[in-house]
Amino acid sequence: MLNYKRYQRVPVLHMPDRQWPNKEIEKAPVWCSVDLRDGNQALVEPMVVEEKMEFFNLLVKLGFKEIEVGFPSASQIEYDFLRQLVERRMIPDDVTVQVLVQCREHLIARTFEALEGVKKAVVHIYNSTSTLQRDVVFHADKEQVKQIAIEGTKLVQKYAKDFPGEILLEYSPESFTGTEVDYALEVCTAVQDVWQPTPEKPIIFNLPATVEMNTPNVYADQIEWMHRHFKNRDSIILSVHPHNDRGTGVAIAELALLAGADRIEGTLLGNGERTGNVDILTLAYNMFSQGINPELDIENITEIVEIYERCTKMQVPERHPYAGKLVFTAFSGSHQDAINKGVQAMKERNSQIWQVPYLPIDPSDIGRVYEPIVRINSQSGKGGVAFIMDTYFGYKLPKGMHKEFADKIQKITESQGEIAPEQIMEVFKKEYLDMKEPLHFRKLSVGEKHLDEEHVETEITLGYTDNGKEEEIVAVGNGPIDAVLSGLRRKMAHTYKVLDYTEHSLGLGEGAQAAAYIHMLDTETGDTTYGVGISSNITRASIRAIFSAMNRFQAK
Repeated sequence: MLNYKRYQRVPVLHMPDRQWPNKEIEKAPVWCSVDLRDGNQALVEPMVVEEKMEFFNLLVKLGFKEIEVGFPSASQIEYDFLRQLVERRMIPDDVTVQVLVQCREHLIARTFEALEGVKKAVVHIYNSTSTLQRDVVFHADKEQVKQIAIEGTKLVQKYAKDFPGEILLEYSPESFTGTEVDYALEVCTAVQDVWQPTPEKPIIFNLPATVEMNTPNVYADQIEWMHRHFKNRDSIILSVHPHNDRGTGVAIAELALLAGADRIEGTLLGNGERTGNVDILTLAYNMFSQGINPELDIENITEIVEIYERCTKMQVPERHPYAGKLVFTAFSGSHQDAINKGVQAMKERNSQIWQVPYLPIDPSDIGRVYEPIVRINSQSGKGGVAFIMDTYFGYKLPKGMHKEFADKIQKITESQGEIAPEQIMEVFKKEYLDMKEPLHFRKLSVGEKHLDEEHVETEITLGYTDNGKEEEIVAVGNGPIDAVLSGLRRKMAHTYKVLDYTEHSLGLGEGAQAAAYIHMLDTETGDTTYGVGISSNITRASIRAIFSAMNRFQAK
């Protein structure tokens, strides 16, 4: 049995007057990508300078206005990367680069050297304030830990004084989730008193879930408490930096926005230490799905994933929200049927609002295509097969035909697993369009036979082969289909009756072909089946459908 008694509950904040549950996210936060620092340090094989350059360009292209580019005082590679960005003039005027540094003078001095030539930068200092780290890591009391933050702020102030560019200070009480909120506020206020921010030149207080330690509502309470207790709140940008230890990184970030956060630090696709940082793309697409502008240019998820995987050498899981290869795919028969009906309803209503069951967004809005929405395996149903035939190939199978054709496909999937759309089409051709034996329709002429001044019948001359033998029929009826069936009755041992008939165009323009579907009954055996015919002439398409059905009867 798991020894659960080794663990104890993390204390929660008593806050009965919380306000965040009654709020909604109404706009995108300030986004700060930490892919090049947090994300990069978590890679088995960290990116080299040129890979970081490509990733930086991707972030700029996506519309990030704040990008943490590294820890330039920690290693030469980090230092050189920032210098390359400056010297190659790769930092747009509207993009602020952010650098991380510990509260030590020689590291801060080195950081400002690396920033030379940067027009606007965020200098991000931090020290851990949690009860556990104060005890077992620093062996320091609250006052000593607070002094680290104060001294770090003074040092940034010292070097920023003569820096020709604009410097914003960001301070993080690291391990905030394990810190008493009143003490976290005390440390932040001490930093605030030294820096003296204003509404025009605010300070960033970043309250990280360095380690997720409780349910998302607890983090939201902690953020709201800080939001409500900060002095001069209009001089503060409240930032959060969620990790994903409990698998709720996205949830705590969204609840933090409800609780008063203005800014989110995270990574594309959630790369980061342990279980990762919060996934900014998931957050942004979540907002997009609710009709909120995410303020990022994320219309092409395929390109993002391609660059991400190449630079990080990590693979995006197939079920990763929005980005995974299978997230817009339905194998379930009931899901496929609902998706099919939802798409058809939108077309029929000419609706501009996306409302399709099981698909929270239109895949094409983020650079995906309809093709992978429905994939067929042994769990699929008749609706999925019909969707494939319509979406891929333009065949709008009559509803009564769905099961007949899907049963053929299911027999294949039970033996081989998933079946590709192209193979489904091959089966369709074999079962319906190419069903030309023993009866093969060859030619048809259609005319009129006047019985009297008021009554006219259709007269046809039909040419076909029966097991290779040439046959010809002349017959009349109240239309071409009726006349053909009337003539065939005289030749065939069986009598066939039409139960249903539908037709549609397979394309647009003068050269488009027509598809005809006929549901027929063998009156002697009681069997029913469908036949399908295509031709540029709708009459010929319908006759081909009749022959397709008769051949299917004989093949049973």
